[in-house]
Amino acid sequence: MNAVDYQVLKSAVSWLQQGKRVAMVTVVRNWGSAPRPLGSLFAITDDGDFTGSVSGGCIEDDLMQRFSAAFPHQIELVRYGISAEQMRRFGLPCGGTLELVIEPLSDAASLTPLLEAVAGRHLVQRRLNMRSGQASIEASDADFALRFDEEELVQVFGPRWRLLIIGAGQVSEYLAQMAPALDFSVYLNDPREEQRRNWQADGVIWLDGMPDDAVLAFKPDRRTVIVTLSHDPKVDDMALMEALRTDAFYVGAIGSMASTEARKERLLMLDLSRAQIERLHAPIGLSILSRSPAEIAVSVLAELVMLRNRGSVAVTPSSCAVGANGADGVSDLRMVERP
Repeated sequence: MNAVDYQVLKSAVSWLQQGKRVAMVTVVRNWGSAPRPLGSLFAITDDGDFTGSVSGGCIEDDLMQRFSAAFPHQIELVRYGISAEQMRRFGLPCGGTLELVIEPLSDAASLTPLLEAVAGRHLVQRRLNMRSGQASIEASDADFALRFDEEELVQVFGPRWRLLIIGAGQVSEYLAQMAPALDFSVYLNDPREEQRRNWQADGVIWLDGMPDDAVLAFKPDRRTVIVTLSHDPKVDDMALMEALRTDAFYVGAIGSMASTEARKERLLMLDLSRAQIERLHAPIGLSILSRSPAEIAVSVLAELVMLRNRGSVAVTPSSCAVGANGADGVSDLRMVERP
């Protein structure tokens, strides 16, 4: 999960432990241009403390005003952006529409397992019964943002994304500086002492040892990205021969088409199968006609964001079309369309 939503959970637990009343708001549906993705969280207390985001700010302001008048005591489904007047008032871009679940939280124990799972790099899902308000947490095999209908909200929570860079060159420096803004924790390995000595970027966690040992010790999982950027086959190939055997979400290598084909032939001699080698993203990054190290870093991050967004969002019939299980089918669940 991203750092913003993780902070929402941490703050909500802290506030509940202080005895405050807390409501958590989740984006469960959107149409048009939405300012925040499905699953985004916002939490607020009965005395006005808040954290997180479900829009650019106007919707949060409206929620705070509303909660100051009457703090929620039951689950509600709220829709913003229906009319042209709402779009002007709340600033939703391009005719966007949001549906939010407002959930009054009962105690810290209902959320602490989520924080523990994230810290332990486990994937779990939280099931919220929309009618009873009861929530349960269980292990998850599937990695998706959420599934929602008027009966149940199922949301997956998991570890933060990690980016392991092999090779401490100029492209790596730009990548390490840009990646945290896109919610990657950045790690770096390079066994060459001169490269490490001349590294300029702050905020990375250095991994010692040779690249193959560093990859094994890192224990890559489905929220891990590994990229080799050293331009030295002796360094890059050592990392790739282990990375391609793991569950890493993405394994990529810098280089031309010709060097990529040569690399694949070398990897075959390192006891990797054709299927494992086909997992390799190379040449790395989207084709944006990049030339400079900074542009190459942008192309790499663009590809990572595209694949991450494509691979982690589940589109269900209830979330992809207006009117599918919409407001008229809410029954006992309270649907509010904000004026």
